[in-house]
Amino acid sequence: MGCTTILVGKNASFDGSTMVARTEDSPSGVFRAKKFINVAPEEQPRKYKSVISKVEIDLPNNPVRYTAVPNAISDNGIWGQCGANEYNVSMSATETITSNERVLGADPLVEYKPAIGSPGDANYKPEQFGGIGEEDIYTIVMPYITSAREGVTFLGDLLEKYGTYEMNGIAFQDENEIWWLETIGGHHWMARRVPDDSYVIMPNQLGIDKFNWKDAYGAKKEFMCSVDLKNFVEKYHLDLSIDGEFNPRHAFGSRSDADHTYNTPRAWILQRYFNPTSNTYDGIDADYRPDSDNIPWARVPEKKITVEDIKYALSHHYQGTEYDSYSKDIHSVKKGSLRPIGINRTNFLGLVQIRPYMPDELKCIQWLAVGSCVFNAIVPFYTNINRTPEYLANTTNEVTTNNFYWTNRLIAALSDAHFADTASPVERYQLKVQSQSTALINKYDEKFITEKISNNDAKDFLEKANDEITHALKIETDILLNDVLYVASCEMKNKFSRSDA
Repeated sequence: MGCTTILVGKNASFDGSTMVARTEDSPSGVFRAKKFINVAPEEQPRKYKSVISKVEIDLPNNPVRYTAVPNAISDNGIWGQCGANEYNVSMSATETITSNERVLGADPLVEYKPAIGSPGDANYKPEQFGGIGEEDIYTIVMPYITSAREGVTFLGDLLEKYGTYEMNGIAFQDENEIWWLETIGGHHWMARRVPDDSYVIMPNQLGIDKFNWKDAYGAKKEFMCSVDLKNFVEKYHLDLSIDGEFNPRHAFGSRSDADHTYNTPRAWILQRYFNPTSNTYDGIDADYRPDSDNIPWARVPEKKITVEDIKYALSHHYQGTEYDSYSKDIHSVKKGSLRPIGINRTNFLGLVQIRPYMPDELKCIQWLAVGSCVFNAIVPFYTNINRTPEYLANTTNEVTTNNFYWTNRLIAALSDAHFADTASPVERYQLKVQSQSTALINKYDEKFITEKISNNDAKDFLEKANDEITHALKIETDILLNDVLYVASCEMKNKFSRSDA
């Protein structure tokens, strides 16, 4: 899937939280309805079977409760994607990334192969299970990990045992650390700790550009990898360095024409946003351009990063540049030529904020936006709960305004065709929803602490907070739908200025 991920270390964020955000974007022409749910231990499968690869995995018998944003329609599997567990540990589901022929030739992806013929036939070949992938990874890891670091090793063991049928990047997060893991071929992987003072932008491209073998096979302070990765690199001559400084992006990644319209522009525009004066970004002599292959993986921002910054960044359509999808310049030949971040086929945006200064019950906030991010708002919810609000949990394949996902899809489709005329109500909606939601989080944070809510009562208390946030959200979302529907109705092609006499 096409997705964009932003990782923010605790010293680069506005309040000392670690923040991990990711959009889940469907393939072209596909839209996946999503729901926000809580998964209780008794609901977690003990024997997992993948729909896509058919692989079967025996899971541990000690899962804990966790939140998830799975597909509303499970014909293609669960696709749990985003959330936090009882230990206040979070992980993202997978950013589909790139590789190259040398890697995939040395360690082929583990793809499902159906049976050929029938048993007893001379040419019969039995069914071959595939590895694990985006459909599976969140569900088979999230309820078992107690730290970000443990998440890396837990998934690493699964990758080495079962393999994967696709190239993926996954973030693991607790209140102290963020780790980013990238798969390499069918069975190998590497991971790097996000520097506390930095942010990372990940489009659909293998990104890690530095790796320390000594640390990965020693203290593992900043780097980890599969047990035989260094031997794998040496055996298949994957190290392309001239100066002896190993660059994983060169060894394992890609450098294609497609990257320069689909991947590198997203890193370019967001580093331009977070570091506007650190480099030059325009012209033939720019430090970084949309087609640059050397855009750094991690950078220190020019100011601390907020939730609002991340929402704006993951809604980006190259505004302020000649590539803007909604530019009024009808003569711009570059308009719409680059893959926008705020794309039409975004299913949802998930941002997990883990706040080290709060009691354990309040530490984790899961921010959600659904549908195309250009036209939606991001809303916070507590994760230490037993249930999620019905407005976000009741998604089916029925288009209805009684559901947050479908209402946002309708708003986006109406607003996109009338971008200039709906921009003001959309902006007012985003400001109102995000302001009132933040105010409610502040209210319940303070009430929880001052009233000394007990651990036994915490879940009920936080569920009521989520319900109040959702009630206010639905009111504002219905108002916006009415506003953009009015604009679109007034601008229909069959309008006529004269009314009845």
